[in-house]
Amino acid sequence: MAASCQSWLANEGSKHLLLLLWLSLNVGLFWKTFRIYYRGPQYYYLHQMLGLGLCLSRASASVLNFNCSLVLLPMCRILLSFLRGSRKVASRKTRRLLDKSKTFHVTCGVTICVFSVIHVAAHLVNALNFSVNYNEEFLALNAASYHGEDPRKLLFATVPGLTGVLMVLVLFLMSTASTYAIRVSDYDIFWYTHNLFFVFYFLLMLHVSGGVLKYQTNLKEHPPGCLNPNATIQEDRQFAAGFAKLPSENAPEPLSGGLVELEPLLQSSFVCTEEPKFQAHFPETWLWISGPLCLYCAERLYRYICSSNKPVTITAAISHPCDVLEVRMVKEDFKARPGQYIILHCPSVSSVESHPFTLTLCPTASEASFGVHVKVVGDWTERFRDLLFLHSTWDAEILPVFQQRRYPKLYVDGPFGSPFEECFHYEVSLCVAGGIGVTPFASILNTLLDGWEHYKLRRLYFVWVCRDIASFRWFADLLCELHNKLWQENRPDFVNIQLYLSRTDGMQVCPAAEGPWGDNWKKIIGEKYQVLNRRLLIGRPRWKLLFNEIAKCNRQKTVGVFCCGPSGISKALHKLSNSSNPYGTRFEYNKESFS
Repeated sequence: MAASCQSWLANEGSKHLLLLLWLSLNVGLFWKTFRIYYRGPQYYYLHQMLGLGLCLSRASASVLNFNCSLVLLPMCRILLSFLRGSRKVASRKTRRLLDKSKTFHVTCGVTICVFSVIHVAAHLVNALNFSVNYNEEFLALNAASYHGEDPRKLLFATVPGLTGVLMVLVLFLMSTASTYAIRVSDYDIFWYTHNLFFVFYFLLMLHVSGGVLKYQTNLKEHPPGCLNPNATIQEDRQFAAGFAKLPSENAPEPLSGGLVELEPLLQSSFVCTEEPKFQAHFPETWLWISGPLCLYCAERLYRYICSSNKPVTITAAISHPCDVLEVRMVKEDFKARPGQYIILHCPSVSSVESHPFTLTLCPTASEASFGVHVKVVGDWTERFRDLLFLHSTWDAEILPVFQQRRYPKLYVDGPFGSPFEECFHYEVSLCVAGGIGVTPFASILNTLLDGWEHYKLRRLYFVWVCRDIASFRWFADLLCELHNKLWQENRPDFVNIQLYLSRTDGMQVCPAAEGPWGDNWKKIIGEKYQVLNRRLLIGRPRWKLLFNEIAKCNRQKTVGVFCCGPSGISKALHKLSNSSNPYGTRFEYNKESFS
């Protein structure tokens, strides 16, 4: 039971605690700002004109400023990679929180959408109140030009109103295109609309410069409710008395505790010396977002300069079965750690699009090349394949990799960190891959070929689930080479390899697969891969039995669980990582997600 609680705290507890803290922080900021505008004497006259619309619009604006300033920080990839890789963050639990950067980004985005609805609704009420409650005594306070002015003019004929409408449209496009259905069906729509955030921030800068809402600056000379001998404001006394005793029709009910700040000022015997003066607030939004925005733009500029300075040299392009390409490259002074990913940009394919790919081969002291495996899905990868090969259906046999080609220019941005860098920091790790999700583990296995002695890792469970038998050929040579190396070092139990063929209808194969099928399904991979044939199982893994076996063999230890694959596998592993076991083994769950 104790191990189960520890597993839950490691995998879910910190996330739930942070979400609760984040919700409390936003609600607390909203409530604090609401009280300031509800009870502040400097907003007395404006509050009488707008009512609760003033408090709600300003309270929601403070939350929006806070979240707009933080939503960019999780996208600062270089900063996150530095914190993770430089070991500046010593605690593994804290480093695992850095891997939740995408979740934090989404949380900020959802918070912005929710409070934007409140902000828009409040300002719609404010526009109506400005028109209905137009007061000739306070011309500087009015946003409307005359009593009964069409509120739509305030929304579409003023800078704050028009920019607000445009920001709502941009936010709507960004939020709807960020849904899972659109990201999966057409990633290009998501990519293009999400880059509208530059437009959003530009409009936000203009939006806050309007100065529509004003506060009173001369409270000492003209407290609300004072007597003005100039008779400019003859109704101040009755106006204030009604506010203090009986709320007007448009005024909100008083909060508990009453208008504490206004009570000393509502003095009928005080004679003011001047009329009330009003001034627009300094646009605080600039103070909130200027730092994170400059940091993000500086990083984007730095990444652009570094990646576009010189294209990589493509040394090999290999066509694998099941529409998978392997691209090997060389770049001067390029360094990367196993589990990291890069962003590829090919101007010949698209001048603006870039896509992340996990490194399957990292540069070492003896070998400077690095590589990625690309699954051909979507327009970008299809065009990229057609540029690499003279004909999209030619494979490696027809067009050998050593044949000279004129490859397109390719630029690399990165590398950037991922949760899989923690794989070597556990004594026992379980790596589960689904299909092309094997790519981050390929770089880990390649690294183990160079030696495992200087790592904390002492046992690795590697589970790979594929629908097509030919998919195992992507890294069949690597798995066999690693197996033979460990046998020669008398460490056959260092890596436990399990391969699962999940779909068996008619022994489905890819068009690019080679060789006769025969009657023995265990020889489908090929005679040269006898090691893998003995580890190939038909069907889906029995995850609960696998976890029980790992827990039994590694009592009282912490096992790192790493998954890159379909959501079904991820959810099953996540659930089992949080479950209890009688051996005191604790499982810590990690999942790949590009930020």
